[in-house]
Amino acid sequence: MALIQTSLIWVTYAVAIALLLAIATIFVFIYQAPRDRAISVTVVSIFTIGALLATVLLVPVDVALVSSTTRSKDGRKKDWATPDQVESILFTLKIVYYTLYSLDAVLCLLVVPFTYFWYEEYDPIAEEDGTQTVGSRLWGAFKYTTAFIAIVLTLFLVGFFIPFGKGMRNGKHMDLDYFKKLLSENHGERALTFSLGLLVVVGTFLYVIYTASGLALLPVAMIKSAPAISVPRLAEDTSSQLEQNRERQRQLEGRAEGRDHMDSRDRRELEALVREERTLVRRQRLAAEAGGEGRTWLIRAWHKIEAVFRPLKLIGGFLLMIIALIIWTSMLITGIDKARNSVCKHNCGYILGHINIFQPINWIFVVSSRVFPIDYVIFLLLTAFFFSASVVGIATVGIRFLWVTIFRIRKGHTSPQALLLATVLLTLIVLAMNYSIAMMVAPQYTTWGSQKYCDLPAKHPGEQPDCSQNRAAIKYCTELAENPVAKDVCTPSVVSTFINRITVNFPFFGVVAFWAQFAFLGVYLTVFITTLFRTPRLDIDQLDADLEEEEEEGLLATTGRRFNATWQDITGRSKKRQATYGTTDNDGHRNGGQSSD
Repeated sequence: MALIQTSLIWVTYAVAIALLLAIATIFVFIYQAPRDRAISVTVVSIFTIGALLATVLLVPVDVALVSSTTRSKDGRKKDWATPDQVESILFTLKIVYYTLYSLDAVLCLLVVPFTYFWYEEYDPIAEEDGTQTVGSRLWGAFKYTTAFIAIVLTLFLVGFFIPFGKGMRNGKHMDLDYFKKLLSENHGERALTFSLGLLVVVGTFLYVIYTASGLALLPVAMIKSAPAISVPRLAEDTSSQLEQNRERQRQLEGRAEGRDHMDSRDRRELEALVREERTLVRRQRLAAEAGGEGRTWLIRAWHKIEAVFRPLKLIGGFLLMIIALIIWTSMLITGIDKARNSVCKHNCGYILGHINIFQPINWIFVVSSRVFPIDYVIFLLLTAFFFSASVVGIATVGIRFLWVTIFRIRKGHTSPQALLLATVLLTLIVLAMNYSIAMMVAPQYTTWGSQKYCDLPAKHPGEQPDCSQNRAAIKYCTELAENPVAKDVCTPSVVSTFINRITVNFPFFGVVAFWAQFAFLGVYLTVFITTLFRTPRLDIDQLDADLEEEEEEGLLATTGRRFNATWQDITGRSKKRQATYGTTDNDGHRNGGQSSD
């Protein structure tokens, strides 16, 4: 029974990983520019995004495995859950966690930078002349990557020799077994803990800026994103206007023939027509790209799918808005609870012994964890929501240094360099997201799952008490459970132990990560209130030469919602065109419509 249950949990995780790889592939192909596509950039981006999502989705697997060792109905360990068996499960989880965390760090700090410089070193002219070889490209990329190698070595060495946080070692709670196990004694584990703790802190600042903004923008953008005009109708109107514009230009130029100079009024009109022509040409190119001309089949299919599900965007937007507000409220409740009732405050990064205030998201997870994989599906959707919000935040804010925009993230227009930098940002954000979901969104679920213990004294040493006749004595496991029975029954998840180990051994990391959550809540609230009264734009501070094209793109993303526009985007034909030319069969013959005469 134990083997079947654990195998089912791991099989579910494997299916989720396969699904995530497909999502990561679609994400990369949707956003990257087809003309600048590079195999190395595509592969590294897909693999990195898949690895970091696999890290986050290991959390419900962890919780399900430790929860499967106890019986909730009487608060006792299952017969098969011997200490050796439980230790074997935890050891397997530790290996997977450390592998994924190390892989994320290596990808973020070494592989992605090397790929970035490898792409930058490419010179098509030098390659044709034979002056650039694969070896010279490798050496050029490696030369610039040495700085990142030095950073990785420095982090590891500092973590290897840095002393422990002394505040908790002599604290009044260190006599509890849960806190004793958090202090690292292995130098290698300490080095990894320090390195990842530092990356989590760096990622937390990005998480506050990008994910908080995206969490507020995504639902509102879905509600306000239905177009007022379809792509086929825009293309037809633009072509008609462009033809009229050029005809008027020919008339003005013809009127000026035979004269020494053009009339001043005609010259001003001609200059205005030339400016309008440039605008119409940009609009025509935009409509062609939105319609899928010159694009890959995946981009065209994506536009069709968007058009099909566009009527559901309004409902989905309101639903996501409600979910985001519930998440915001849950995080605020947990933050207040931790600030007031933490067992050791800043000395251990505000670890919460047990939940003192009802928290809705945590309650939903704890209840659903009784039947696997309901909680896993909910967690998958929650992770997808946070990840999508992070992507929307990066696309909206852009990749910046202070107030200077370095790269923009746009569907079908993202350069390879921007895609790699966005991948690094997402990696750091996901590490911070891991902390936020585990410690703020659903802390009890992430630590103990649905585990309960019988809070009665054992009749004999080593024997588990029986609460079958006293259900009131069955309690949820907590960090502060002092009953010796809880020590034998309750098993904390590996992810909570690892995160709490970071905050206990290096309290500064825990303090920064904890208080940054309030900044996250503040940024979300500010952006949410702002977007209620302002239509979201791709890049609100765009001041470069592409501003006019961005404004033209607003024609396809206004606040109006028309069913006709949606239907025309699905069929690829406007009613005006169908009325004029009729429909065509597979052989190209017209059926209906007005005659050409």
